[in-house]
Amino acid sequence: MWSLREPALFTHLEPARSVLIAGAGGGFDVYAGLPLAFALAAAGKQVHLANLTFTDLGDLGQADWIEPRLAAVTAESTGGETYFPERTLARWLTGGPLTPVVYALERAGVQPMRANYRTLVQRLELDAIVLVDGGTDILMQGDEAGLGTPAEDMASLVAVAGIDVPVRFVVSAGFGVDSFHGICHSHVLENIATLDKAGAYLGALSISWQSPEGAAYLDAVAHAALHTPKYPSIVNGQIAAAIKGEFGDMHFTTRTGGSELFINPLMAMYFSFDLLGVYRKLLYRTALEPTVTRIQVGAAIERFRESITIRPRRDFPH
Repeated sequence: MWSLREPALFTHLEPARSVLIAGAGGGFDVYAGLPLAFALAAAGKQVHLANLTFTDLGDLGQADWIEPRLAAVTAESTGGETYFPERTLARWLTGGPLTPVVYALERAGVQPMRANYRTLVQRLELDAIVLVDGGTDILMQGDEAGLGTPAEDMASLVAVAGIDVPVRFVVSAGFGVDSFHGICHSHVLENIATLDKAGAYLGALSISWQSPEGAAYLDAVAHAALHTPKYPSIVNGQIAAAIKGEFGDMHFTTRTGGSELFINPLMAMYFSFDLLGVYRKLLYRTALEPTVTRIQVGAAIERFRESITIRPRRDFPH
């Protein structure tokens, strides 16, 4: 049990000594975990960062590689200058309280990703893993009207579910940003209620610009946008705008041109869950277990969707 005096996520992480915060869905997802990372570091935890990467790591030096498909990206890592979120973050972290290393996991099926997570568990002596999703794809069970872009999130979820680590959580930030990818957020709320009934929902908390963690996150997102001008993070840009108190159809990049955004305070909240609870509600989890490639992951999801009745889309009643 826990008390209203402390968010349940922090109550459950209290015994942990070494925590990995990993971006589950790729791109800039790891950035969404930064407020949590700084809060845990301030509480005396050893905090490490990882991300499922969309970057071509072919230009990395040999010294950066830990295992096939797993690299330790630093500020000095070689690679393209146009898009490299892990290195951009490592450069921003330099001189701060967190170790300026971002472990990059290449996109793959469940089995290779699980092997790489096991390597990180051993290398970093982890006793806790928190998968962070910028958005709500990772909360989709599989029968919703829209799944967003689930392949990376679900490969990460299933991979970590099969690892023997004492504490594993899922944290979602950016409620509402996945509307662009077809997510029905009434279904998101229904799923959260289902997880709550099963005892897997750990509650929500707001990220405030007035907190040191929120201020650091805003600085990191601004730094990333400055150094990745062609591909600024749409998800983290919206989360950052919500944290700053923006509201409505606010645009910060031409990448969202032609669409109507709805920046709102719910985007600036962490929704946290027991990872195994989320895993058990994933209807096609067994189909993902044997996958080796991301193509196999996508094909398994498509086959599942063809075999079921889809929940009809529903609007908010308010």
